[in-house]
Amino acid sequence: MNPNLQANSSKVQHRDIEKIKKYFAENLARKLDAHSGEAIKQDDMLLEYLNEIYKQSGVNLSANLKKHVFQGVLDEIKGFGPIQPLLDDPLITEVMVNGHDSVYVERAGKLTKTNVTFKDNAHVMRIIEKIVLPLGRRIDSDSPTVDARLPDGSRVNAVVPPVAVDGPSITIRKFGKDKLTVEDVIKFGSLTRSMADFLEACVVGRLNIVISGGTGSGKTTLLNILSSFVPDNERIVTIEDSAELQLRQDHIVRLETKPPDIDGKGEVDVRHLVRNSLRMRPDRIVVGEVRGGEALDMLQAMNTGHDGSLTTLHANTPRDALSRLETMSLMAGLDMPLSIIREQIASAVDVIVQQSRLSDGSRKVTHITEVAGMEGNTIVMTDIFKFEQTGIEDGKIIGELKPTGMRPMFSKRLIAAGFELKPEMFGVDIKSIMTDSRPHRRR
Repeated sequence: MNPNLQANSSKVQHRDIEKIKKYFAENLARKLDAHSGEAIKQDDMLLEYLNEIYKQSGVNLSANLKKHVFQGVLDEIKGFGPIQPLLDDPLITEVMVNGHDSVYVERAGKLTKTNVTFKDNAHVMRIIEKIVLPLGRRIDSDSPTVDARLPDGSRVNAVVPPVAVDGPSITIRKFGKDKLTVEDVIKFGSLTRSMADFLEACVVGRLNIVISGGTGSGKTTLLNILSSFVPDNERIVTIEDSAELQLRQDHIVRLETKPPDIDGKGEVDVRHLVRNSLRMRPDRIVVGEVRGGEALDMLQAMNTGHDGSLTTLHANTPRDALSRLETMSLMAGLDMPLSIIREQIASAVDVIVQQSRLSDGSRKVTHITEVAGMEGNTIVMTDIFKFEQTGIEDGKIIGELKPTGMRPMFSKRLIAAGFELKPEMFGVDIKSIMTDSRPHRRR
């Protein structure tokens, strides 16, 4: 028996469990190295090796504790260590590691601290490297931030010292195993049937749509849903920093940015991919998110025959979204007056869909807004649908998603695409109008 692993199942302390896990993991890694790692995906073989190591160690553990230790070792070897159970939990949507001893998760829109910890910051670094190395990405003191994705498509951001002052940080936006449909978000109360029907008409009618929202508001989920309305016979080119869109169509070309190599060369950014996509005969261009000068290239694409494009950006209101587009277009480095950029935006963007995460954790489409053109130097906007909050009950926000009564100026384009836009969709009560318009009999 290993003298460092003298443990009785009735008196095993946390430090003893961690010591046992480390011993088992090191021995299992040696066995796998001896077999060239061929058993890494064979759970039965891994368990057989673990049982051999367990017998040789002489450790006496209860059945439940033995199962716990074995699972921890498997998570370390096959998964991502202590956070693997969090990634396996379908109710958790985000995992945040703030150093080795502070791990938070998001459930149902609420942040809570877990009792999960890493052994030390070096342990966190090993997990980060395990995530990024298979993707050809690097992270070190010279390149201390990285965006990556897990095998299931979940989005990962990692930051290490010297930028991360309190130790390595990992933020994982989990990738839902089940694709949300428009019926799901209607059921969740994120939008109404009328709003969904209107947005479907806008997508099929080839309007250019910008989805605006804050961090974690559900922009990518909504982009996936709106993209599902694109007809199957159209060629779609998607452009992302880390590929995570789940489009259901067959004719898709997925493009992903490439970071520079160790010599600082070979970078392919979103702007380069947007320009390149124009030579790929796209029917639709879908940009996962615009953050910089590529916004101007996107606007120019929308203005030169690539109707029906979709993208997302960070902003808190539809008006803020236009300001962000202006700012990002100026980042392109071209000597263009702001008035020209505003005209580009007004003629390119048809609809802004504002996605918000409310204070109770719920996510809603709070505005569907038409970009109606220019008046002087101002871009004119008209809310077609809007969320109106009426109060708070038991911590939940109470309100109503409803039409504003305004009919969009692009209605004829939607009708031409085969959609019958009934007045009721926009909150117009035909019966009351007919009643009010009847001549009143004199008495």
